[in-house]
Amino acid sequence: MADFDAQVRESQEQVASAQAKIAELTSRIETARSKLRSGDDISIDIENATLEDVHAHTDVMNANIAELIMGLDDVTAAFSKDFSEMRDKTGWESFVGIFSRAKSESLRQDRIRTANIDDKLQDLISKSDVITKLLEGQLEVLNDQKERVEANLTETLDDREVTVGELEALRDEIKGMDPKIIELENKISVEQDAAARTTLESELAALNAKYNELVQQEQVKLAKSQTLERYIEKGKTWIDSLQNQAATQMVLINKLQTDTKQRVVLYDALTKSLKTAQQQDVAHRINEIGVETDKEAQASMAAIGTATNQRMADMMEAHEGHMVFAREVLEAKAKADERFARRFEKIVEKHDKNLYGA
Repeated sequence: MADFDAQVRESQEQVASAQAKIAELTSRIETARSKLRSGDDISIDIENATLEDVHAHTDVMNANIAELIMGLDDVTAAFSKDFSEMRDKTGWESFVGIFSRAKSESLRQDRIRTANIDDKLQDLISKSDVITKLLEGQLEVLNDQKERVEANLTETLDDREVTVGELEALRDEIKGMDPKIIELENKISVEQDAAARTTLESELAALNAKYNELVQQEQVKLAKSQTLERYIEKGKTWIDSLQNQAATQMVLINKLQTDTKQRVVLYDALTKSLKTAQQQDVAHRINEIGVETDKEAQASMAAIGTATNQRMADMMEAHEGHMVFAREVLEAKAKADERFARRFEKIVEKHDKNLYGA
């Protein structure tokens, strides 16, 4: 329990740190958005190194949580052994059985009846809930950050569409000026009259000034378009990262929730197994008493047997429904385990091969 609590505290610290880094990167993108409005350079605000740092940190966080989940799986696997030991007689009960079989059975039944056998199940479920809350909190942050970045990105896409439209209009205007400039240059080259030539040169100078101004505006719009494009690509990369992180959280949450259902089914099945074993022991003793009694007692036992058979039939019918549900849960668990193993292949391998510290 102490180890689990320590791991949970470590995971909580990692989640808090990851959320801070995620919020910081989203804030950088929002700051860059503000700078875009003023035309400032944004390259220093959204760096690949920052994104890689977030990824590295979330990978460590998710690996830690994955190990917590696999630890719960190990505890669940031990359930069957624990219940089997409960069903068997203890050394003391076996010793008492040498002198009094009835007393031995009574001790065993009392132990089974008074054993707080759901403590482990409740403990597992509570631990699963602790991890699930961590994951759900992280998923909420990821979705919130994604919505904020998407809102920024939508504005930026609109801005770039306008900018590209303005850039194309400038280019069309510049292209439209080329024939006029060439025409004036040709006229100047053949004009003999000094006054007319001076007028044409003045027109050409004004046209060239306007041309140069348009070219300058084109360069500004082009730079803005490229800046917006870089921002959009960074934003898309971050949204994609947030979506992948959210998918990982959903895989972990799904496995935990499915595992919890499976644990309830397992607990129910093993509890029924204990009760059935106890009922069978009682039935055997009734049968032994019946053999030694007279015919009247045998008739009574036969009546009891008929009632027991009916009850057994009811139990079997109920058991069929239980098994259908259990099978559905096991199928869901198999799918959840497959998704989990696919996303945390290295963690699963380390766990299965006991390569901790290697």
